[in-house]
Amino acid sequence: MTAATKLATYADLVALPEDVKAEVLGGELIAQPSPTFSHQRAQVRMSRYLGNFFDDDDQGPGDWYIIPDIDVRFTAHDIVRPDLAGWRRHRLVGDQQRLPIEVIPDWICEVLSPSSTKRDRLHKFQLYARHGVPHYWLVDPAARLLEAYALDGGHWKSIGVYDETAHARIAPFEAVELPVGRLFPSEPTPTVEPG
Repeated sequence: MTAATKLATYADLVALPEDVKAEVLGGELIAQPSPTFSHQRAQVRMSRYLGNFFDDDDQGPGDWYIIPDIDVRFTAHDIVRPDLAGWRRHRLVGDQQRLPIEVIPDWICEVLSPSSTKRDRLHKFQLYARHGVPHYWLVDPAARLLEAYALDGGHWKSIGVYDETAHARIAPFEAVELPVGRLFPSEPTPTVEPG
């Protein structure tokens, strides 16, 4: 980036049309294409499954907020929108209508897609570690895998790679067993015939 290049901030994100999903990484404004069917399905199923146990006052261990697609500011020039982010409830207090959220999540899950894989595995991997996110999960619909990492001394430590046959208890949600295969479509991805 040259010295004359203006680094993007949250103001640049809010200036975009509402239907444009974008993030700022290292001061670069990055627009994201619409997610695929398998990406959305994995995201929704993960949110629903974990939310039922951890972000529901009526069942499970509770004590979490599990939020999809919400702006989180790490620095003035690093504002991301994780596919899913989770906070222990006692850490996320105050005005919950205010964006971006400036409290570092306790857990982040990114669902990989062809346009996001490098960003999620490299740039965000480093960003989240640098800012102390304790747990990072990567869901790969194409490979039908879930990778889980825990921060250890400022570096990621793999705590497991789980395929679609796994029923796993994965930190920080080890209180319940996650049927990994349920994140992925069991039938072929639907196609839309041109009208």
